[in-house]
Amino acid sequence: MSMEASPAAGARLLRGTGRTVLVTGASAGIGQATARELARQGFRLIVCGRRTERLTALLTELPAGTAHALTFDVRDRAATEAAIAGLPEAWRRVDVLINSAGGAHGLAPIQTGDVADWDAMIDSNVKGLLYVTRAVLPLMPDDAGAQIVNISSIAGRQTYPNGAVYCASKAAVDRLTEGLRFDLQERGIRVAQISPGAVETEFSQVRFKGDEARAAAVYKGYAPLTAVDIAETIGFLVTRAPHINLADVLMLPAAQAAATTIRRQG
Repeated sequence: MSMEASPAAGARLLRGTGRTVLVTGASAGIGQATARELARQGFRLIVCGRRTERLTALLTELPAGTAHALTFDVRDRAATEAAIAGLPEAWRRVDVLINSAGGAHGLAPIQTGDVADWDAMIDSNVKGLLYVTRAVLPLMPDDAGAQIVNISSIAGRQTYPNGAVYCASKAAVDRLTEGLRFDLQERGIRVAQISPGAVETEFSQVRFKGDEARAAAVYKGYAPLTAVDIAETIGFLVTRAPHINLADVLMLPAAQAAATTIRRQG
């Protein structure tokens, strides 16, 4: 028996051509890699981030006329709403929303944690996701294979020492993802999340306030995931046939068994 996919099965895929995706956090890391991957698949892109110069550089990599940049901070509700409301008419349909903006700030117990770090994580990981999603939903079509993909974390499933607030913010993403799936069911909008384990991006540099040595130690002695690994998985999710929703993906490097259980060598 042939194990090859039938032409009919391939034809059911939601290919990127003619579809528009909005990606937050596109100026770095997973968001940036996702923008590149989905551009490769033929999607039109609305790339969003806080750093104009990085978004401008990203646009130069993409085919002319296939991408539009929005500079705003997801933590700023007014700026988020204004940026999305100001999209040109040609960009006012969004088939896929990738909520990638967010991050970790600090690694400390509650009793000595920096409240500014708590605010940054809750404002970006939770409130920012809500602000963007609420603003984009009116632009998403019903019953047309539209999809939201939230970037969560293994930290949303397992709490670890000194990371309570970050873990809580990602647990909120997990609950919000499920809640959105209920709320948007009648509109036919699919809602999914990817929860990565250790991914080598700017994540640890941000968490440790630019301490390069401390950040590098997080990924020493094993092969962590890369932003491209996550991006390729997102590309797979958003091109499945409209009746398929890969709703919850936990993605780990082979050396990682749990949030803080990693086999290191050398």
